Amino acid sequence: MSPFVSPLIGGAAATAHESARLTQDLDIVYRRTPENIARLAAGLGPYHPYLRGAPPGLPFRLDAETIQRGLNFTLTTDLGALDLFGDIPGGGAYEDLQCDAIELKLFGVTCRCLGLKRLIDVKRAAGRPRDLEVIAELQALLDESERDAPNPSDPP
Repeated sequence: MSPFVSPLIGGAAATAHESARLTQDLDIVYRRTPENIARLAAGLGPYHPYLRGAPPGLPFRLDAETIQRGLNFTLTTDLGALDLFGDIPGGGAYEDLQCDAIELKLFGVTCRCLGLKRLIDVKRAAGRPRDLEVIAELQALLDESERDAPNPSDPP
């Protein structure tokens, strides 16, 4: 697995798990190694990242030094809104989340996405009203997937 592969979290992860809710941004947790930060800055550069909600013309450059000195960034880009998290409440850093990330095929691309159980945990820890609203739906999706999962003790 490439060290750049960051798991989807937040609303996009909920949608990937078949939540009916839509989100307007993409949330990812990124690995905070110097090499990965340099790749992240270089990869986003062509899409003109800028601080979401900042006044136009405010001097801002998302380069490796900026990312290294910061932690979490809410950005606008030519491709849409992007939230970069070096750490999330109730989830921790990239390394803490990788064991709970799963691979999903989305729009023909294989992505890493936070698994439903951990997604519910981090949404509960965030405690924002919009996160708490989606927990019941995510729990129902988790319960359904567990009911539908084959039991290893059942004969083939």
